[in-house]
Amino acid sequence: MMKSQFLTTLVLVILAAVARAADGGANAIVTTNQPIWENSISFGLTLARGNSDSLLADTAFKTHRNNPTNELTLSLEGAYGENQSVKNNEMLHGYGQYNHLFTDRFFGYARADGFHDSIADITYRVTVSPGAGYYFLKSKSTTLAGEAGPGMVFERLDGETLNYPTPRLAERFEHKWDNHTRIWENVEYLQQLDQDNNFLINAEVGAEAALTRHISLRTVLQDSFANIPAPGRRDNDVKLISGIVYKF
Repeated sequence: MMKSQFLTTLVLVILAAVARAADGGANAIVTTNQPIWENSISFGLTLARGNSDSLLADTAFKTHRNNPTNELTLSLEGAYGENQSVKNNEMLHGYGQYNHLFTDRFFGYARADGFHDSIADITYRVTVSPGAGYYFLKSKSTTLAGEAGPGMVFERLDGETLNYPTPRLAERFEHKWDNHTRIWENVEYLQQLDQDNNFLINAEVGAEAALTRHISLRTVLQDSFANIPAPGRRDNDVKLISGIVYKF
């Protein structure tokens, strides 16, 4: 039954996205006074494959602010699941990133990222990274940016604490159609400097289609790869998330 509901939601996202894109903006929402902060809360079901195999609840909050010289994004996401009264998922992920634009396309950034996953035996993984970025594409509808900088990873994995320096390389892309439909993807790579075979890759691909001015349908595919996972755990965790988004 839950799989049927999930597939129904996924189909609705795709149909709504196609309908909005084909509409060509004829019924575009016109906003004359955009809020300083763009906030959203999402609720959905997650199909997890990897260290956990189940359907579970997922919720996230995100806030974003832009002006001509500064960009700030804050995000917090959590997931929890049980199977036959046994916990099979417990995840919490949050990050904050501040960008300062020196030109229309070149910017410096500071980023902090925190992650907890009890099923993958990650008590915590905190990444702190300053760096520089550049918008290769930047328009009202499309952005493509690359980021690079030094960083530090602080983690407790399988009961052991490990801190190490790392370069951070990242890329992010987004395209919008008339504020109704958008697609995006981002990839982040972190490599331990003194151990070549220890690296992390975090990636996300998503699509969102507006139903009303405040309500949207969203489908997101997330992939987290750790080349050296905790003993007895898998190196790759994939999540397909589909749900409702409320914007305010």
